[in-house]
Amino acid sequence: MRGRSAALRHDAPTLGANPEIDAPTPPPDTVRMPDPASPPAAAPSWFTFQLGSANLLNLALPHQPFYANQDPWTEPEFNRKRAWLAGMFARLQADVLGVQEVWHLDALRAVVHDSGRKHATVRAPGAEQGAEATPRVGLVSRWPVLESRSLQAFEPADVLPVPEIGLHRGFERPVLHARVQAPPASGGAGGGLALNVLVGHLKSKRPKFHTAEDGTPLEDRDDPSVVAPASLRSLLMLAAEASSRLRIVVSLTTGSREPVVLLVDMNDGPHSVTSQIVAAQQQVAYERKARDTALFHAWDVQTAPTVRRDAAGYAYSHLHQGLPEMLDQVWVSEEFVAGSPFARGDVRRVEVFNDHLQESRERWRSDHGFVRALLRWRTG
Repeated sequence: MRGRSAALRHDAPTLGANPEIDAPTPPPDTVRMPDPASPPAAAPSWFTFQLGSANLLNLALPHQPFYANQDPWTEPEFNRKRAWLAGMFARLQADVLGVQEVWHLDALRAVVHDSGRKHATVRAPGAEQGAEATPRVGLVSRWPVLESRSLQAFEPADVLPVPEIGLHRGFERPVLHARVQAPPASGGAGGGLALNVLVGHLKSKRPKFHTAEDGTPLEDRDDPSVVAPASLRSLLMLAAEASSRLRIVVSLTTGSREPVVLLVDMNDGPHSVTSQIVAAQQQVAYERKARDTALFHAWDVQTAPTVRRDAAGYAYSHLHQGLPEMLDQVWVSEEFVAGSPFARGDVRRVEVFNDHLQESRERWRSDHGFVRALLRWRTG
């Protein structure tokens, strides 16, 4: 014990000494001055643009029928709707705008003209002579459209039997795929940015009741035993559409670094099962390779939001029985996710134009808020 105590006393500091102060002062670090011959690193240059998604709520020409259980627009109603939508388009200032619920292409062209976009490309496949049964989606682009196609039929693997209806073989509202070209400055020395744009409108979650050809109900819609199987039919059809949309997304993203954006009325929230099927995000957190084919909700990946991302009360585009929902969405591929090693740009901010949902209930207004996303693409 004595030897051990002596060793302890020998190692202990002298009473009153401060080991930190009394310790030898290390030599100062050598400060490396920048080489005056080395130029400072150049700041990246960016091309900035805006995307939008807008559900127009039955945009049809006056006196032309759309849904059998709704009255056509009168001339004054159509003129008010046309003027209101033109004003909203002017506010959005989207370079590429995806729209839903177009019954007549000429009606969409009239709105675009009144908004001041006299040189925009306007497409709404299936609505050239008036849509049948269901409205179509469309595209309004300031950029040249290199190619476009309307996709309605499912791939055989996505065809699904629906009870009491039969095989569900295609989208109720066909998907529009367009490849657009940004101005040359957007791509730096390599030319303009080419962007794959998907415009979609998933079917409603409303129960799929049996109806006659003219829309007359064939079932008691107030009977819970009828509503339940009708809701099941709708859910199965919605899931089949989500699966087939995923297949379209994967065909565009696999093995390619050409970015993809989805402008969509999902008819469901961004974190719902159907939305996650379309986005293919189930494995992103566990497998980095999954990012290659996934889409990311623009609201979740914005780098300079004007509204806090957790302020869900502000981020709604529809009110259902008084409850806010974010049905209208912009999704982007990995190239616009700032944290990705393959990022060439980012989503700066997302805004929802939804004041009109609280202002009034005139039927010529849209019952959806319009969504706009500001994006950047690195050019150097």
